[in-house]
Amino acid sequence: MVRVITFGCRLNAYESEIFKEKLKNAGNIIIVNTCAVTGEAERQCRQAIRKLRKENPAARIIVTGCAAQIAPRKFASMPEVDLVIGNREKTEIEKYLSLPPVPKTRVGNIFDYDNYDHFVITGFEGRQRAFVQIQQGCNHRCTYCIIPFARGGNRSVAPAAVLEQIRTLLQQGFKEICLTGVDACSYEPSFSGLIKEILQTFPKLPSLQFGSLDPAAVDDDFISLVKQYPNIFPHFHLSVQSGDNLILKRMGRRHSRETVIELCKKIRSVRPDAVFSADFICGFPTESDEAFQNTVNLVHEAGIGKLHVFPYSERPGTPAARMPQLPMELRRKRARILRDQEGNTND
Repeated sequence: MVRVITFGCRLNAYESEIFKEKLKNAGNIIIVNTCAVTGEAERQCRQAIRKLRKENPAARIIVTGCAAQIAPRKFASMPEVDLVIGNREKTEIEKYLSLPPVPKTRVGNIFDYDNYDHFVITGFEGRQRAFVQIQQGCNHRCTYCIIPFARGGNRSVAPAAVLEQIRTLLQQGFKEICLTGVDACSYEPSFSGLIKEILQTFPKLPSLQFGSLDPAAVDDDFISLVKQYPNIFPHFHLSVQSGDNLILKRMGRRHSRETVIELCKKIRSVRPDAVFSADFICGFPTESDEAFQNTVNLVHEAGIGKLHVFPYSERPGTPAARMPQLPMELRRKRARILRDQEGNTND
């Protein structure tokens, strides 16, 4: 029996379902689908692997995902691990499981991979909402983020393949479909165009939802669709990160605090029932007291009701890790202060 342990994002959750369906009869195997978004996430993956080996001494443990792509030697050096497979190779995971155990690491250059492997899953174990992957990789370079080096460049699923996946899930009884990707708003040729095609193809789809939305990439066509189609679920999660324009610039983000406020205003103007959540990083390098206060103020000015707050965590290999760092105690304190703003907005 194959067991899949999933860390991290919705994209990993989707890919883990692929593993489960492809490897139903593969034997006593544990696949750990890792996350690399922070150093702490990677540490938690290694900790879980050690525990899994103690509890399952006879199982074959396969490590894949973003942390495996970024730090393959680190995982291969663990005696608990039998095989490390990169994000490029995991699309053919069944092939690598049948190869000899040497070499222990099968991780190629993710930037050499510009294809998109299509596999239709039939469901999500234990979930009422189904994720549909529309895009992979990212062409942007936020200074705190290592994920482009784990996932490669932007590449999009063909619209026909997206529609096929949604149709299959609807036939299985799923009523909530959530579009996801590393940088879903960069879907090519058009994120809004894909949404329109989905809603025109499945007019009775009860609820179409989205993962994280990039404020810099949400266009007026998207606003028009929100106004036109009531089956777009009125909860919008934004990748904001900071409410200070200088910090946003140093993060490499493409939006300003004014962009976020205006976007929330536009969506509310066409959907008064809209609610907003957002990601924030507290204690980014060089963040002053004033800059942090601008973030607190933004939460109230934009009316963001649900906050996903993280104290900044250095990621080796990123430009931000080489910037002047704030004390971890201060980062955590600011994160607590920001979390306390949740529920105190006008959203």
